[in-house]
Amino acid sequence: MKTRLIHILIVLSTILSAKNHVPNQILVQRKPDVSHIQFVNTIDLQNYKVDKLLVKRLGIYRLKIVNSTLSDYDALAEFRSNPWVKNAQLDHYTSQRQTFPDDSQFGQMWALHNNGSNGAVEDADIDAPEAWDIATGGLTALGDTIVVAVVDGGCDLNHPDLVDNIWTNRHEIPGNGIDDDNNGYIDDYNGWDAYSSDGSISSDQHGTHVSGTVGAKGNNGSQVVGVSWNVKIMTVMASTSQTSIAVEGYGYVLDQRMRYNETNGDSGAFVVSTNSSFGVNFGDCSSGSYPLWNEMYNAMGEAGILSAAATMNINANVDTQGDVPTGCDSDWLIAVTNTTSSDVKNSGAAYGPTMVDLGAPGTAVLSTLPNNNTGTLTGTSMATPHVAGAVGLMHNAMSNGFAQFYKDNPGEGALALKQLILDGTDPLTSLNGITVS
Repeated sequence: MKTRLIHILIVLSTILSAKNHVPNQILVQRKPDVSHIQFVNTIDLQNYKVDKLLVKRLGIYRLKIVNSTLSDYDALAEFRSNPWVKNAQLDHYTSQRQTFPDDSQFGQMWALHNNGSNGAVEDADIDAPEAWDIATGGLTALGDTIVVAVVDGGCDLNHPDLVDNIWTNRHEIPGNGIDDDNNGYIDDYNGWDAYSSDGSISSDQHGTHVSGTVGAKGNNGSQVVGVSWNVKIMTVMASTSQTSIAVEGYGYVLDQRMRYNETNGDSGAFVVSTNSSFGVNFGDCSSGSYPLWNEMYNAMGEAGILSAAATMNINANVDTQGDVPTGCDSDWLIAVTNTTSSDVKNSGAAYGPTMVDLGAPGTAVLSTLPNNNTGTLTGTSMATPHVAGAVGLMHNAMSNGFAQFYKDNPGEGALALKQLILDGTDPLTSLNGITVS
């Protein structure tokens, strides 16, 4: 009777959000003490096919339902009751946090330094020049090369204001079809394309703009500047319409940081933050329907990675109306909303007194665009890379002692850094009571 009730509740909750997932497909995570062989042997091949192992370290799989008489919800109920399984969920569709082109002649990067011109409010910015007096990004006090993973739609790797700051996998030979560093990813020289599961990186307007805000080369006499002048940008193509692709992208980031931790920096990458701006509008992360999102943010966080995530471009309360991922409760997630040059929340951005951590400039933000261009875009997508870039900059500003503490205790160190960010924000009347800080 109890199992039947659970099944009914699953069906009812899904009817309310019809067509919100990939049909005939579910995502399953095996328990930590269950091996790959043990898990695969429990699967009824008359009903299911293991389509892909998405995240090796966490045992997350994408399964295809091959029995046409089985509904997605029958499969979900079956795997949730399987003693070998930790989590099971639908492969929900996600949507990119849409941005809107603005006046491309807007030549002032007010988000970094706002002098109050053009009707703006003076000092409605992130105080970047004041921070640059302390650090401009690049290396930690211990000599680690700081990397921010931009999980988006791609990037113009040859943009003249980005090319010097693009991350490269020094143990991989690009384009030879061989996994030279034996990390499980072929030709991942600049990052990973989770759409096609290969190392091919395509140009993309949104991802190029975000990358420029994180780390366009600074003090080079050219175009714009990022929050962190010398950070390395890892491009991960996974800003997608499917949870499984996003999970694979995050899994790549996790693998690279874990390899760095396990080899004392000989391979992998010292990723300190991810930046992402996609999700499920009004998704209820506390419902049990989206467990893999928190799994990914927690696993990356324990490895030392903070994740900056854009909230919805909708004037809605995430606390009561939900959002994935900014309504998720991972301690290592920083949920960001969009503020304007007048130091107020953008009227089209979401908020939440307990779930949305802070606001950052996201309205008419100037940054890099493909083909040696620059331009302005608006959205929570433009706010979030200010935070991801700041995480990278703070690693450059760390003392030797804090850098060593973080390296020895990556998860705890990342949380301490997040608290420093929250404690260092400017109090805004427009955000009082509707964001955490």
